[in-house]
Amino acid sequence: MAKRVLVVMGSDSDFPVMEACFKTLKDFDVDFEATVCSAHRTPERAAQLARSAADQDFGVIIAAAGLAAHLPGVLAAFTVLPVIGVPIKTGALNGQDALYAIVQMPSGIPVATVAIDGAANAAILAVQMLSLGDSSLIDKLKHHKLTLEKTVLERDRKLQAKLAQL
Repeated sequence: MAKRVLVVMGSDSDFPVMEACFKTLKDFDVDFEATVCSAHRTPERAAQLARSAADQDFGVIIAAAGLAAHLPGVLAAFTVLPVIGVPIKTGALNGQDALYAIVQMPSGIPVATVAIDGAANAAILAVQMLSLGDSSLIDKLKHHKLTLEKTVLERDRKLQAKLAQL
């Protein structure tokens, strides 16, 4: 059975940002489950989600949180699965506080961290991690990279056409 991705959001208000993550996982045909859980308001649930994730065939956890953003670190404390943190742009510091909270983990409890609101990259990183045990994902990742390359080359072609008309 292919491993799945568990996506945990600190709040349902994170959905607009995390929608890119969900769409990207679907584009790669990676099964996922998403839920809302607070590191501060439902800490026992957060611990239980993390403790049971591997037994439920999850291979990676993606955790999105804003402000104090302790959720990714709390989940990482209770699992051996890789955890990817997505800092959400909120509050007076526009997500910088969340970024620092997620990236500054103590030794022994790592959390991979993407850019503020970097939900699509979190999904791609999760797919890359899962591809280590699922070779079918490698071809999908290669196709994705080729698509990116074609997009950039097309943008360059358009730029060159504009410049030729100056």
